Order: sequence, then C-alpha cells, then structure tokens
Amino acid sequence: MNRYINRPMVIFFISCLLFVLSQFYRASVAVISPILIEELNLDSQGLSLISASFFYVFAIMQIPIGLYLDRLGPRIVMTVLTLTGGMGALLFAIGNDLNILVAGRVLLGIGMAGNLMGTLKLISLWFGPLRFATLSALVFSIGTAGSIAATTPLVIMVNAIGWRTTFVVFAGINLVIAVLFFKVVRDRPEVSIGEPAVYKTSMPSEKIFTDVKALFADKDYWIISFGTFCRYGIFASVQTLWAGPYLMTVIGISPISAGNLLLLMSIGLIIGSPFWGWLADTGIRARKPVIAIGMIGMIVTLTALAQVDTETGYSTLVILFFGFGVFSSAGQVMYAHIKERVPIERAGMAMTGVNFFTMVGVAVFLQGLGFLMDYFYPNASLSPEAFRLSFYFCAGCLAVSALLYTMTRETLKRK
Repeated sequence: MNRYINRPMVIFFISCLLFVLSQFYRASVAVISPILIEELNLDSQGLSLISASFFYVFAIMQIPIGLYLDRLGPRIVMTVLTLTGGMGALLFAIGNDLNILVAGRVLLGIGMAGNLMGTLKLISLWFGPLRFATLSALVFSIGTAGSIAATTPLVIMVNAIGWRTTFVVFAGINLVIAVLFFKVVRDRPEVSIGEPAVYKTSMPSEKIFTDVKALFADKDYWIISFGTFCRYGIFASVQTLWAGPYLMTVIGISPISAGNLLLLMSIGLIIGSPFWGWLADTGIRARKPVIAIGMIGMIVTLTALAQVDTETGYSTLVILFFGFGVFSSAGQVMYAHIKERVPIERAGMAMTGVNFFTMVGVAVFLQGLGFLMDYFYPNASLSPEAFRLSFYFCAGCLAVSALLYTMTRETLKRK
C-alpha cells in the first residue's frame, strides 16, 4: 500500500463498512414487511420467523467465531463470512416461499455474525489499548448508518427498483466489500502494537471451567443478562420488524412516513447513548438508576403506543418513536455494569455472555410476539388488538426486569 496512506485507518473504515452491512440487514425486514405479507400471504408467525432466524444464528455463531478469530485471524474469517452473507442476500432476493426466505436470512445471520467482534479484534491489533475505547465507540456510531439505511432510504430504493432487485444490489455490495477487505486488510502490523507477535494460546480448560462456574454463580450476571435480553430484544424486535406492519397496516401511514419514524428511533439511540453514558459515569456516578430510568421510559412509551389509533397525530408518533430510541439507549450501560461486577480476568467472558443473551432476546421477542398475536387472534394476527396485546406484554416484561434490577449491586459510588 502507498506509504502516504494510513493503512490502519483504511483497515478500520473498511471493517466498519462490514458492521454497517450487519446493522442494515438486521433492520431491513421492517419496511418491506407489508410487501412480503402481500406477495407470500404470510401471517404474523411466518413474518416473525423470517426476521428472527437472522438473530438466532447470529447469537449461536458468537462462540465459534470468537475461537476462529483468535486461531485463523480476522482477515480470513471475516472474508469468508461476508461472502456467506452475500449468498444469503441473493437467496433472500430470489426467494418465493417462506422456507427460502428463512434460509436466506440464516445465511445472512451467519455472514454478519463476526463483523463487530472481528472489527474490535483488528482495532486491538492495529491501534493498541490506548485508542481502543475511542475507536470502538466510533464503530458503533458508524454502524448506526446501517440502521438508518434500512429506514426511509430503503423505502425509496424499494419503491424505485423493487425489493428483490434491492437485495441483489446489496449482494453485489457484499461481494465488492469482501474482495476489498481481503485485498487490503492484514491481521496485524509487522510488529503488533496491542499484542505479542503471535496469537495468544488458548486458556487452559480447567481455568475456563472455573471462571464460567464462578460467573454462573453470580446472581447479578443473570439479572443483567435478563435485563438486556428484554431491553434490547423488545427494542430491536419493534425496530427491525413489528413497527413496520403496525404503522402501515394498523395506523395506516405511508411507507415513507413509517421509515421516517424508524429513522427517528435510530437517531434517538445515537443521541441517547452518550447522554446516558455521561450520566452514569459523571452526572450521578451510578449504573442502576440510569438503567432503571431507561426501562421505565420504555414501559411508558409502549403503554402509550398501545393506545395509538388512526386518529393519533403524526407529531405524537414522532415523540413516541424518538423517545423509545432515547430510553432504550440507556441499556448500553448494562455492559459497563457487568464489566465492573466481575474480576478483570472474567470481564471479557461476562460481556460476551451478556451479548449472547442480548441477541437471543431479539430472536425470542421477534418470534414470540408473532406467536402471541397469532395464538390470541388467529384470524386477525396483525390487528390493532393483537398489537395492543403485544405492547402490553413487552411493557410487563420490562417491569419485571426493572424490578429484578433493583436487586443488583451498584458498582460506582457517588461523590
């Protein structure tokens, strides 16, 4: 590479593009859901299965990906996975029944599963520990562009060329980025900044077993995991799927207007995350109150959404969806909470464990809400009454989670 080009930063931004793709695919079903319902005659269970299948395999893949990133390196692992994701996007684009669409989403889940962890691994190897926190936060900010692209921009693109052609285009984008990534990225500089010149050997199995046993014996780990399971599972299931048919089918607004509201959820998340982080670190120097405020705000918002009807003004919907994103972003503090609740040698394992429940929560709520609506309203699973039930159910889950969270131990002391 040209000596005037900053190779570490090029590697960083190419890696971020992969995470942008991941965030896009997570949320891409929401705004096209009415089209899928009409073309394939789907009910709520079929629609939820299409969306949830991505998150099930995404969560399961975290364990083997962590091992292979250490043994084979990010360059090979992320390239292969990205190509797999491209095949998934292509299969989804040509799918003409439920099984093929689910298969496409499964391949997408596999293909996108390593983009965040692989990017963080590359940051640690190319930049060292003193820049890790700043760059990892930047990864999340850049990744939000994918969520934003899956809202109004996706609606515009689908209206222009159709949803199938749109996903063919993204399959091509996958291929281009995979080739570019493989050509440019190297696993580490000649002399690594952050780690030794060889990959770390695996931890002895006895030590792993002891650490896992100690982690599982900590009640706070399970409470925090349940908290993120509910918090992100509910937020993402609404953002990536259920908000679309709710707004367009029940409330009766246009796809563009629905996309704009989903966009506001992402903007709320972007604005809320640094605010809640500052409040927890500096403002009140406490984790539990910040997390509790976020959950209570989500409960209030969901309860309000259950009361929305076709007479509700668009400005009210703007406030509710933006607020839902802001309040949900307080849940990011849970990662700091669990990190500080365990010894430093178990922090990585604890955060990975919590992240597993985070992604499983999305899959469970996506599919669980579809089952719930279909079970109680078999002939009208996408009716206003069905959505009202699902919103109340989600609010109840968050209430239980918030109550349990009061039993955790605070990790910061106020001045």
